[in-house]
Amino acid sequence: MNEIKKDRILVVDDDPRYVRLLKVNLEASGYTVIVAKDGQTALTLAASAAPDLILLDVMMPAMNGYMVCEQIREFSTAPIVMLTALSETDDKVKGLDLGADDYITKPVSIKEVLARVHAALRRSRLGQSEHQPAFESGDLRIDFVARRVFVAAKEIDLTPTEYRLLYELVTHAEHILSSPYLLEKVWGSPHEEDTHLVWQAIHRLRQKIEADPSVPRYIHTRPGVGYVFTPVEDN
Repeated sequence: MNEIKKDRILVVDDDPRYVRLLKVNLEASGYTVIVAKDGQTALTLAASAAPDLILLDVMMPAMNGYMVCEQIREFSTAPIVMLTALSETDDKVKGLDLGADDYITKPVSIKEVLARVHAALRRSRLGQSEHQPAFESGDLRIDFVARRVFVAAKEIDLTPTEYRLLYELVTHAEHILSSPYLLEKVWGSPHEEDTHLVWQAIHRLRQKIEADPSVPRYIHTRPGVGYVFTPVEDN
């Protein structure tokens, strides 16, 4: 009988107290935990161990979490949850802009950590459609089965969050989706009031799929209402 594979979590933090706290509780919840106490080790393990999710502290010496996140995103789409003592919105948005999927403010609640980890892993596996294997509009093509996105036949790298956001928009094309709806579907209920997550992710998505992000063809804002994906007929 084959053993069920446990999800592997990479915990990156230079504070041994947090490492111990997270490791004990994650393992007690059925996860396999690997640990990196500095940024360079985190990069090595993210590449060699292929974790299913990364818990990444921001404030580390030499190479901080922002730098690590940016470099991990060059080769991995694993969900990244930032651990930060910084409470300012701009600091959180910076991590999201570099490719993080979520954040938790220190001091952490273990209950919240476990809930966010579970939700991030679940969301990372969603977004495939058995009924619609591909979507095409103008020069944009999405392969839902392989979860690959192309613009003008060139593959575009999206983070898991960006992919889920695009999926929600295109599968509800020509329907206005509110920020609360997108927060629930893409990020989950813990972020009900964090509308900045949506506009920041929309901004990143436009940078990647629009020829001119300032004059978008696909993703349009309806001020005070939400966002809508508008298909185009030709390239």
